[in-house]
Amino acid sequence: MLERYFIMSVSVLGIDIAKQKFDVALLVDGKTKNKSCKNSVEGFETLVLWLERQGIQKVHACLEATGNYGEDLAIYLYEAGHTVSIVNPARIKGFGQSELIRTKTDKIDAALIARFCLAMKPGEWIPPSPVIRSLRALVRRVDSLIDMRSQEKNRISTAHESVIVLIKEHITYLDQEIEKIRRQIADLIDQNPSLKQKKVLLDSIPGIGKATIPTLLAELDDLDKFNHVREVVAFIGLAPKETLSGSSIKGKARLCKIGHVRLRKALYMPALVSIQCNPVMIAFYNRLKEKGKNGKLIVCAIMRKLVHVIFGVLKSGKMYDPNFKQN
Repeated sequence: MLERYFIMSVSVLGIDIAKQKFDVALLVDGKTKNKSCKNSVEGFETLVLWLERQGIQKVHACLEATGNYGEDLAIYLYEAGHTVSIVNPARIKGFGQSELIRTKTDKIDAALIARFCLAMKPGEWIPPSPVIRSLRALVRRVDSLIDMRSQEKNRISTAHESVIVLIKEHITYLDQEIEKIRRQIADLIDQNPSLKQKKVLLDSIPGIGKATIPTLLAELDDLDKFNHVREVVAFIGLAPKETLSGSSIKGKARLCKIGHVRLRKALYMPALVSIQCNPVMIAFYNRLKEKGKNGKLIVCAIMRKLVHVIFGVLKSGKMYDPNFKQN
């Protein structure tokens, strides 16, 4: 993974971001200054001007990986010449626990992120390429329309007869929009040699369907930033979490839900399909079942194994081989 590390004298900016606004904590020479801005281009401009008024020409900004909410701000700061780090929320949470932080507000969270940035010096984030940003926007738009269509379908059973026709017309419109954008996605992938090759590789994996591939390409675009597949597993949020009581009593294992929600959602159905069509996954499923693992943990384990396969296929540039043994 290509990372740059930064000297202590660089000012750090912790950013706690939400849908409508973001709070920042600027840490300079041990002193903290706070500001709140709108999560919009206007707010981004306000932040940069505020930094300039503080005499800050270059800052190391750090924020949690929160999907859509923070990416536009991260790109804006990067293009303005600042260093940006986007960090798994689990790392920030662990750092906060080490500081015994109990009170939680946006202002306190921003200051915590700033201290994390100063102490841990996370690696620099590089924005996705324009083509990946376009693909990601299209894929996420399809997801939004699919959710909207599901909501409309659910309304039919309880809707008054006077609006049922209107709901059905809207569903038809959504069907057409989804299909139109999916064609745009297919064209975008086919026109880019790298994406097209990755699509072929992913398509060779049993259980990975054509509807899932665009999401994987859009959201898991740069595997070079990961040194090991376990880092990808942690990034997605598929690491199992177990609680221990005393020295021998094991608590109920559950999925650690900190991570990339879209990728977890995208891998769920392929995991279920793969235990029906992939002999390797079927055997793995049966072994886990014989050990008494519960259904949710088994599905999570299958999803993790799929991540191993995806990582191996894309990193090696070779089609899926069921006989390949990973070290």
